[in-house]
Amino acid sequence: MAANPVKPVVIKNVDKSGRTRGQAYVLNYSKLFWVFIFGCVVGVAVETLWCILTLRRIESRAGVIYGPFNPVYGFGAVLLTTVLKRLCDKRDLWVFLGGMVIGGGFEYLCSFLQELVFGTVSWEYSGTQFNFNGRTNLMYSFFWGLLGLVWVKEVFPRISLLVDRIPKSFNKCLIVALTVFMSFNMIVTAFAIGRQSQRRLSLPADSRIDRFLDKHYPDEFLKRKFPNMKAVE
Repeated sequence: MAANPVKPVVIKNVDKSGRTRGQAYVLNYSKLFWVFIFGCVVGVAVETLWCILTLRRIESRAGVIYGPFNPVYGFGAVLLTTVLKRLCDKRDLWVFLGGMVIGGGFEYLCSFLQELVFGTVSWEYSGTQFNFNGRTNLMYSFFWGLLGLVWVKEVFPRISLLVDRIPKSFNKCLIVALTVFMSFNMIVTAFAIGRQSQRRLSLPADSRIDRFLDKHYPDEFLKRKFPNMKAVE
């Protein structure tokens, strides 16, 4: 009697590297940190290109004083990754809708916190249709949905693979150095913008730190670095 033919084993959701999608979405600090850096840099690059195409000029789109980084996009990328990874095997529609809600909500929250803490805003959509208190709108939420879909299905698995290929000791050194740098960068930026808010209220420089900030990060410097940042009347 002829033996029954052996049926081939089909492994679903395997990427080109041979890993399952679940393996690609194993998250740790290392991967989330590089997602943050990737989001910071790519966000600035995309905004700069958009500025060139629409305004025909080059403006700074960084969110910190030192380097081409915008932490809003970095933290947004981390948020999309940690939440949407649960939907990576779902239909594209669910990933898209999840990206819309998460991205639009995150954009709204960032605008609200910036106004609450510093009395400024860096984007304002009151003149657009279907906006939510001028902090976000339906069109940009739609873009967030598309971004979330492409991110989950295509971009993050490739970043995950690249991170896995970095030698562990070298990766650890890079992460420690960049973590210290970005922490310092964001803290200095926050202090500089906070001191600018005080100057706007005609508050004198009463401490050594205030005088240092007034000297090295005056209003003219911050205006060039953050041209879209406006004080809320």
